[in-house]
Amino acid sequence: MQYELKTQVIEPLRQTFTPLIERYGNKPATRYQEGTIGLQPVENFHYRPTWDSERELYDPNYSALKLTDPYSYTDPRQYYYTPYVTNRAAMHDAFGKTLDYVTNHGLLERTPADWQQLIAEVIIPLRHYESGAQMLYSNACRFSYGATIAQCCGYESFDRIGNAQLISRVGIALGQQTADILKAAKALWIGAPSMQGLRSVEERLLVEQDWAVGVIGLDLVDELVDALVYRYLDEEAILGGAGAYSLLAQHIGTWWTEHRKWLDPLYKEWIADEQYGAANTASIEAAVNTWLPQALAAVKLIASRADELAGTASIAAVEEHAVAVADRFRGLGMDITDPMGA
Repeated sequence: MQYELKTQVIEPLRQTFTPLIERYGNKPATRYQEGTIGLQPVENFHYRPTWDSERELYDPNYSALKLTDPYSYTDPRQYYYTPYVTNRAAMHDAFGKTLDYVTNHGLLERTPADWQQLIAEVIIPLRHYESGAQMLYSNACRFSYGATIAQCCGYESFDRIGNAQLISRVGIALGQQTADILKAAKALWIGAPSMQGLRSVEERLLVEQDWAVGVIGLDLVDELVDALVYRYLDEEAILGGAGAYSLLAQHIGTWWTEHRKWLDPLYKEWIADEQYGAANTASIEAAVNTWLPQALAAVKLIASRADELAGTASIAAVEEHAVAVADRFRGLGMDITDPMGA
């Protein structure tokens, strides 16, 4: 007896889950959509939090910034767990290879002494800044409303502790020439005058009740830290014979470009929202006017110390970037005061 094998195609009754069918129609959905859309808890919370009885456990009113439809915003990177982890594993592997190259060729040892001191006193303490950013974004992940935003904040918190680890690895590599450099960096973060402005701003942002204002405030600080540490000092390091620093800094600089791919569209979505756009714009404007001058004052202290150590002129670069940040928000229709108080 002979049997013939045949392929039988069974058409699914529906292509995806109900929330996606209701939103996009009965058609195949992406993994990102299936792992994101409709996941925000909206009912059956059973009790209100004892520490804030006026709100539900999950409540859009934890922030003045709202979206009529929280899923009108989606992550342009389309990150869910697998592609996120794969991408970040590749980033950290690339950093590790660069660090191996730097250490195997003794490039940190050949770095001029003033730049070694700058790395130790200005760069390595920022591991604590990144750790604080991780806590802030963890808070934003918890209190934001809409799984698409919460996902981005959650991945950002992972990124920030990853950045802290990268900076720590630089410190460990440099510590072959400088004993106990990580302990010294912690002492600098706690007590060095150049770091107290940044630490103070971040600590106040950590206790900001509106999670979105905390994100905006930290973003303004990030803008100036990035401009100083991973743009201006990167260029100066090449000119000053500290190419090892430039090789390592490029990795966090690359992360910064990728990080903006989710955050900038969120600003635009807040502003463009049909129901809340005007109120959101006013809230962002108030946050920028509150935190940008403070961010500038804090980062200028760090820039001043960098200038003392390596003879750079980074304060002007930080001020120039602060003006550019203010201009960018003005371009979104906001009345932003001069961050330098002129």
